[in-house]
Amino acid sequence: MKYSESLRRLSDVAGVVPSYVDQTGTETRTTSDETRVALLRAMGVDASTPALADGALDEWEGRDRTRLLAPVRVVRRDDPEVGSVAVRVPEGTTRAAWALELVPEDGEPSRAEGEGTPDAEGTLHLTLPETPALGYHTLRVAVRFDGGEWDGEQSLVVVPEMCPSVREVAGQERVFGVIANLYTVRSDSNWGIGDVGDLARLMEWTAEVGGAFVGVNPLHALRNQGADISPYSPVSRVFRNAIYIEVPAVPGFAESEEARRIVEAPQWQTELEALRASEEVKYEEVMAAKRRVLEVLYREHAAGAEYRRYLEAQGEALVHFATFEALADQLGSGDWRTWPEGFRDPHSPSTAEFAAAHAEEIGFHQWLQFELDRQLGEAAARGERAGLAMGLYQDLAIGTSPAGADVWANPHLFVTGASIGAPPDEYSAEGQNWGLPPLDPRALREDAYRYWVRLVRASMRHAGALRIDHAIGLFRQFWIPEGAAGKDGAYVRFPVEDLLGILALEARRHGALVVGEDLGTVPPEVPPVLRRWGVLSSRVFYFEREGDEFRPAAEYEPMSLATANTHDMATLAGFWRGRDIEVKRAVGVIPSDEAAAAQRTEREHERRAILERLASEGVLPSPEEPESGAALRGAVHEFLSRTPAALVGVSLDDLLGEAEPVNVPGVGPSEFSAWTRKLAVGIEELARDPRVRAALPHDEGRISRAAG
Repeated sequence: MKYSESLRRLSDVAGVVPSYVDQTGTETRTTSDETRVALLRAMGVDASTPALADGALDEWEGRDRTRLLAPVRVVRRDDPEVGSVAVRVPEGTTRAAWALELVPEDGEPSRAEGEGTPDAEGTLHLTLPETPALGYHTLRVAVRFDGGEWDGEQSLVVVPEMCPSVREVAGQERVFGVIANLYTVRSDSNWGIGDVGDLARLMEWTAEVGGAFVGVNPLHALRNQGADISPYSPVSRVFRNAIYIEVPAVPGFAESEEARRIVEAPQWQTELEALRASEEVKYEEVMAAKRRVLEVLYREHAAGAEYRRYLEAQGEALVHFATFEALADQLGSGDWRTWPEGFRDPHSPSTAEFAAAHAEEIGFHQWLQFELDRQLGEAAARGERAGLAMGLYQDLAIGTSPAGADVWANPHLFVTGASIGAPPDEYSAEGQNWGLPPLDPRALREDAYRYWVRLVRASMRHAGALRIDHAIGLFRQFWIPEGAAGKDGAYVRFPVEDLLGILALEARRHGALVVGEDLGTVPPEVPPVLRRWGVLSSRVFYFEREGDEFRPAAEYEPMSLATANTHDMATLAGFWRGRDIEVKRAVGVIPSDEAAAAQRTEREHERRAILERLASEGVLPSPEEPESGAALRGAVHEFLSRTPAALVGVSLDDLLGEAEPVNVPGVGPSEFSAWTRKLAVGIEELARDPRVRAALPHDEGRISRAAG
């Protein structure tokens, strides 16, 4: 079938990118008409015939023509147009009377009225009664003209010029910190998984050794069952995983006879010791053990003014999340798509009846979020008291599970007929499908970015920094139609300036800096936009190369976070030993023994190049491998500390010499048990372990460190 030009125009309005340059930098891949139709269908638009495409385009353009105001406008404070608004009036209008009201986020409304003549495009340019301050405002406009009256409302978001700098947040130009996967942390006190108490102790220790921040994996909510344990495929990005609650730190625990009776029972203690001793996190068992006691404490101590204030602040979003969790418990499934039809809609009569009959269970899940939030706040306060200049560094995942609470509660925002992924590259000839439902950029804008605001606020709460996973997704995302191969996907544009503006506003309000994970194939327009908004980029030691040589320290990007690796890569010890090659061969990522042998040969060249770079920078006395693995890891960290990068992140895995990966991208749980591996030693050993001291950066002349 020959598609109409309307399909191209319709696709462009919807944000579907007509072509992109692949990872080679030379080949252009064109989006097919079939892919356009499939992605439009996922957005709820039927363009399967030329006539339907024509009709859909007319409908979209007609809706825009008859709208007085755009639903949302994000404008920088230094924009000359911040004090005005453009209002569309019907075609042919020669004169119109208008009245507008500006309702600030805090304060009294201001009003203005008058008459005006539209320009040639049918637009009135009105001056606001006052210049709006930073923040979220509501603008209401009514226009009277010959033959009728139009009125409209707009969310007006005034944003700062950029996010805070490292100096503004930490008081220094350059700092280092420790990055950890919290679930991996062992301690004498946790219940089989690293918890918020362990996080607080890690923050205090990091301050003692001169660090400024502690970064963690996303703490987003998970079901903690079966394969639903990836922090990058959560059921909600707005709320957190209650498994991280430190149960003995819950107020009332020490006074609760019932709670003490449970945890002091010999069988309970035996089970607890087994969970602590396990080499892997047993998510389901850990959550079951914690929940048994938490339910007791909820019944005995849930009420209080602080709790009620939290409920009020979180509003309907928390009610929906807690209702989802209670329904999942009741129905025995965390996938709302398998529930009886009446429960698939959060606003249905069936869901309302369930909520009325299960108020206590819903309240329990609300209280879990409150208690976890309270404990995170206390951990951040402990870090601050210890001298941690930046504090907690949180992580925002790129997406959410299609089965989860965020999609269930906000079906109008998510696309369910496509998945986020990556185009074909040298790692995957067919592309990658991550199984995450995309947000519809048009729906996001129609909703005035409320969901994005909630995400950013939740992620920055109690934090001094936020990492945006796959930050290129703020510019464009690779969508793969349902049932199609990755190579048949296409990029979809996102309103990046609006999203970054809101990010900067919330960052200013929370006093947090922002890091964008911009690894992989990065379009040339991305780096300057991130820099303009004050978003730091990511620089990974393994990737910083020029040909066969590793890049000199002086050539690293100053506005960046420099690390040796990430959660998707080999640890330093694993890289050096080739353990990552062994694992990838075992799970089939490397297809043959011959390919594995070739990678081992290449790895030997890489090791030699690393030693030469470290020696040339003076962090090793010669290009010979040190006798101690800790000394080698320390040299890499010392090298990173000599770069101009504003932040240097040192992995807790690398400090302790862990060789096993925590994740192997693109591999299912039947091949590799991702997100479960624990650290070999407990957090109590950090201060006493000579390997840790040897692996820390020591170049105090080049990277600012606190006293101690």
